[in-house]
Amino acid sequence: MLNTESNDSQIILELEKLGKLDKKFKHQKKLIALLNHKSQDIRILSLKNLAKIQDSKYLNLFQNIAMDKKYSLVRREAVSAIGRLNTTKSKSFLLSLLKDKDPNIVLQSLRALDRLKILKEIKKDLTKLSNHKNEIIKKYVKEILSQENKDPKDIKKDNSFLRNIVVNADVTKVLDVLPDEVIDLSFTSPPYYNARDYSIYKSYKEYLEFLATVFKKLFRVTKNGRFFILNTSPVITPRISRSFSSIRHPIPFDIHSYLIDMGWVFIDDIVWVKPEASVRNRNGGFFQHRKPLGYKPNNITEYLMVYRKGNNQLIDKNMKDYDKETIKKSLVKKEYETSNLWKVAPNSHKLHSATFPMELCNRVVDFYSYVGDLLFDPFSGSGTFAKSAINKNRDFFSTELKKEYVDYFYKELLEKTSGSHNYKKMDFKKFKEYLLINGHPVNKKGN
Repeated sequence: MLNTESNDSQIILELEKLGKLDKKFKHQKKLIALLNHKSQDIRILSLKNLAKIQDSKYLNLFQNIAMDKKYSLVRREAVSAIGRLNTTKSKSFLLSLLKDKDPNIVLQSLRALDRLKILKEIKKDLTKLSNHKNEIIKKYVKEILSQENKDPKDIKKDNSFLRNIVVNADVTKVLDVLPDEVIDLSFTSPPYYNARDYSIYKSYKEYLEFLATVFKKLFRVTKNGRFFILNTSPVITPRISRSFSSIRHPIPFDIHSYLIDMGWVFIDDIVWVKPEASVRNRNGGFFQHRKPLGYKPNNITEYLMVYRKGNNQLIDKNMKDYDKETIKKSLVKKEYETSNLWKVAPNSHKLHSATFPMELCNRVVDFYSYVGDLLFDPFSGSGTFAKSAINKNRDFFSTELKKEYVDYFYKELLEKTSGSHNYKKMDFKKFKEYLLINGHPVNKKGN
């Protein structure tokens, strides 16, 4: 029983407890009366419940509330209620709201119009919003307009021909010849900026643009809704003399805007914490003199920046791509890190000076992929991520420019598995031939 004479807290409790409603709901008049209540929360909850009834006779009521610009949150709920009605009678009104100054009203109107499935009729109106100042509106409009070119059938891309291959080549060339949407998960730590003998660039800008080129190509070959995790950290360029100070480059923060512009959606920042004894000591001078302004902390953290290939679909859709048995095999049953602070000791390697710790790779594999997925590392080095993929019943695809790393990685894989897997090692020429044999013609960029 909905008692509108109760105190505000009791009314809110009763409104929140209402479940599914239909046109037979007895207390519709009470909900309408509560739309004029002094409490904004009660007005919003009353709107939500009236919207559940999905009766088009309330369209004018919802539209009148949506026009009252004194109450922004109530307006948004009214537009949402109009969307629930899912009637083409609301089309003209919703189109008029696309000019509203409140971005949330525009977004709710777009959602409602999208539900009407009348893209051809409203395409011109939506196109006008393609350069909207609000980045979320701009992105949503782009997504709606792109539906016109989508295949109604959700065809899963075959990536079986790419499984367990390491290509000794420039990653940009390899990405150019890959088909669209074949990678399930990517995890990589790119070369440091001018910090190693294998990663020398003319300028910091050139370095960032190189990474941007790789990650833009990676976006194309990644399946919709799937993840890319970038491990990087600020890096110091040493001073050239005592007259100059060193420069600390904030790589994770500078590359972020490039990734967002490409369409990657930022999901999380995970902080990888190393034991202090494992990092370079920057604290010595301050320890001696203790003078303010001279403090330099020891850098014991790196970032794992988590991105997802952007679309408006929930992650649930990606989960539904798997059968019950695969889901069961992939469940994370052991204890796991609940925070974004991951304490993992770094790894040392006789050949490669900056290898992933296996524990770090294992966590990424467990949390962001399913058994049977294809995992990619664009800068694979000694292949730790690929080994983790194999250990976790996934498959890998890797690229690495340095031949000595590829040879070591490939030899170690064969030794550890007694050659029981069909691993392949190729240079770029052989890889292009391999693609042709498997029915994937190389595009012009890959010539």
